[in-house]
Amino acid sequence: MKLKTRICKKSSIKNSETAEESSKSTKNYPLSCVDWSSNEEIYFVSDDHQIFKWSDVSRDSVEVAKLPDDFVPTDLHWLLLGGRSSGGGKGSDTLLICSNDGRFVILNKSARVERSISAHAAAISSGRWSPDGAGLLTAGEDGVIKIWSRSGMLRSTVVQNEESIRCARWAPNSTSIVFCQGGHISIKPLAANSKLIRWRAHDGLVLSLSWSTQSNVIASGGEDFRFKIWDAQGANLFTSAAEEYAITSVAFNPENDYLLVGTFNLLKLCHSNGWSYNTARFSSPRVGSLFNLSWSPDGTQATCGTSTGQLIVAYAIEQQLVSGNLKATSKSRKSITLKDIATGTQDILDFPQRVVSFGLGYGHLVVATTNQVHIYNEKYINTPIIIDGRNDTRVIEVGKKYFMILDALSIWVYTYTGRLHLNPRYPGSQAQIPLLTWRSLSLGLDVLAVRDNSDPTVLHLFDLIPGASRQYDPQSLRAKQQLVQIAACRAGSPEDQFVAFIDSNRELFVSESRNLNGERTDEIYKIGTQLTAILWASETNILVGVHDSCYSIWYCPGEGASDPTIIALTTITLDTTEFGKHITIESFEESVLTFRSAGALLPVNVNMYCEILHRALFEGQWQQALKICRMGQHSSLWATLAAVATRKHQLQISEEAYSAALQIDKVSYLQHLKALTPSSAEQMAENSLMLGRMLEAETILLHGKKIEQAVGLALRMHNWRRALEISQKHKAEQPELVPRVLQERRRYLKALQRDEWDPLYLPLVAKEEADSTSE
Repeated sequence: MKLKTRICKKSSIKNSETAEESSKSTKNYPLSCVDWSSNEEIYFVSDDHQIFKWSDVSRDSVEVAKLPDDFVPTDLHWLLLGGRSSGGGKGSDTLLICSNDGRFVILNKSARVERSISAHAAAISSGRWSPDGAGLLTAGEDGVIKIWSRSGMLRSTVVQNEESIRCARWAPNSTSIVFCQGGHISIKPLAANSKLIRWRAHDGLVLSLSWSTQSNVIASGGEDFRFKIWDAQGANLFTSAAEEYAITSVAFNPENDYLLVGTFNLLKLCHSNGWSYNTARFSSPRVGSLFNLSWSPDGTQATCGTSTGQLIVAYAIEQQLVSGNLKATSKSRKSITLKDIATGTQDILDFPQRVVSFGLGYGHLVVATTNQVHIYNEKYINTPIIIDGRNDTRVIEVGKKYFMILDALSIWVYTYTGRLHLNPRYPGSQAQIPLLTWRSLSLGLDVLAVRDNSDPTVLHLFDLIPGASRQYDPQSLRAKQQLVQIAACRAGSPEDQFVAFIDSNRELFVSESRNLNGERTDEIYKIGTQLTAILWASETNILVGVHDSCYSIWYCPGEGASDPTIIALTTITLDTTEFGKHITIESFEESVLTFRSAGALLPVNVNMYCEILHRALFEGQWQQALKICRMGQHSSLWATLAAVATRKHQLQISEEAYSAALQIDKVSYLQHLKALTPSSAEQMAENSLMLGRMLEAETILLHGKKIEQAVGLALRMHNWRRALEISQKHKAEQPELVPRVLQERRRYLKALQRDEWDPLYLPLVAKEEADSTSE
């Protein structure tokens, strides 16, 4: 990937004066206040008090307003409420400009001043609208940070001390503020009675900050010539090598895992983990230090002002995606090269508009431009299907049957013929769309999973099978902690669909994405800890996850989730020390797993036998699966076969597989199962119990009128309350059940050498004692 830059010369500015006079009057003023008002327009202002607008269409600048002569701007920020590319089509966008005398002004789209407020006793170093648009913050050299309403009314003073504040930024969820004082960085949560987090960050002054919307990490640049990346608790994740000059600006991309770093005559494009993609040097002409980096709302372009007054616009090219034998590379802003690696053929795809995003996979290339979506089939490259009217595409995810687009308005699931398949909605979805990222939604084979941003512990699951009821009424899954990343499996049969997710404690859980019963948490199984990223294989239900210094492969994470023994047998953990730090998962196609570390691609092969075994199991080829296991002779193969065979009620094959995996207890249990009447309620319930589905086993028994067996099941599980509840409910039909439950309870307490303590049992025990006394 490369960074292409363009210097928009000051001599092109048009105003009431001639271009030459304007150049003379402005050439010495540093340009430190720039921001995008839409995807095609940049507003900037310097010490000459004139507000200019540069257009990407005309490649020229015009003056739109003039500030008072005593107003020297220090920061500028747009609040975009009328749409990300509309440039405020509803007239609701608002511009915030701060000055060095402690004032800030709020202007509307027509550059009319709506409010002018004296906020600080010294210069305002930062003025920023909150991501949710509800208010703004101002941070000054007087050591004070204040929060204001959107109309300019003071809400609170959150920080107040003697040391001047150089830079301040909002957290992506608008609940915290990060700011820097001297060489320290501090995070101030806005919740009541919350503590300030403060740490020493740089040897010199901290000059710039940025908080990532995508990965929730913080970047800082300082006078010690380094930029660093921190997590939200202040732990250092990355420290760069020393540059030649101080780091004057950093900015995370709002839609991708990119980080821009600016210093003297140098602009660097990095990954959000810190390693560098490309560096752009400005040797002729020299532009000086780069101030106030700003990304366009769609994340495809960036701009910055310089100490010499130049305006620079940059964008990334040569972005690459590889899937199977296809490789797509963006050659310019309006063209993509699609190459077939196997045959060596290459096609250049030109587009009438700027390419915003593209996705590649399963033999299809999906390209989103500013107003269209182009769908290419690898067999029919010259005849793409075009969907009109799709603006502001943020995320494209390609699946086996469908592809998903997230834009500024909603989530859209299309077939590869261009037909809209699903436009999912859930309570509060419209307000949450701007906050969604690629980590908070996942497209599976027949399921779309979306995290609820208003309650991050809830996962909404939409069924993609035509005619399914959950297309419009999603099933919800509730976890115990906030969800950080979700992944729906991309292969399997319609009955075997799973969703995996990482929570805020970095623990990995897996659950079925079908046949869920309400928001029950007992259907969610923990299978791993300390995970940073996960990805399902493209053709099989094999899951890979990355830890800090190793990676794990779960060969049977779905069917074996309820049994810790199966998970242990089918999980392989390998060291990644030789890969380096901060590795990410690039792709997982067939049996080839590709990592990326410091820009390098690192392919790794997973167990080929297990990949072939999964394919045979999907097709129901049980004898073929047995042959594969006998050939591979590995415990993970036998355990995978055993888990899937048990789920499919293939008891004979399951018994052989468990025997080969040396799971003698399960072999004995299966022999007990086979002794029961085939397809009876007892056998079906025992099979469900072996799969860890206790609720399902109880339901089967109760529906089959096997009340005594249902009570016995609850007693075996030591679920005393449920056993008493069932026996009391059916007391009229089988009066002997309650005494049996009480007798088992007494034996249990006697073994523990304890008295009864359960308030549900205490009245019954007291009644028994009273009856025995009266007799």
